Amino acid sequence: MHVSTNAAAIVALAGVAVGLVGVVLGWMALGRAQRVREAQKTNVGAGRRELVEFVVGLQSRIDDLGRGVDEVVAGLARVDRRIDEAVANSAIVRYDAYEDTGGHQSSSLVLLDAARTGVVITAIQGRDYARIYMKELERGVPSVPLSPEEQEAVERAMGR
Repeated sequence: MHVSTNAAAIVALAGVAVGLVGVVLGWMALGRAQRVREAQKTNVGAGRRELVEFVVGLQSRIDDLGRGVDEVVAGLARVDRRIDEAVANSAIVRYDAYEDTGGHQSSSLVLLDAARTGVVITAIQGRDYARIYMKELERGVPSVPLSPEEQEAVERAMGR
């Protein structure tokens, strides 16, 4: 089989053109790969060689952070329980327990937690004596009947 010189020249030129396109595409791919590498160094830092290594380290830090958050949540739950059991509401009502006394020397003090559980302390002052009474409240319900002044103090404390 005999190929003419013109045909051989055309095939050679086509081969050179395809080769040049291949070289240009290769050069562009190399430039793009170098830009990706530079971007990777910017994202993960120059000290790390691979993005995978960075992601593994990042996942480890995220796991540590998750454990820290769990510890904080547990600590806050303990604090919430302690706060709920602390004195959250209080009130004092001063009054005259007896007709022959003045100056509102008797008083009832109410101390309640967030669940309305606590104590009513009443000090009754007479001319020549003083008496102190204590009554418990469980969720707003007294253990024994309350006097009107004690009931007023409880209502004031619960109203806050």
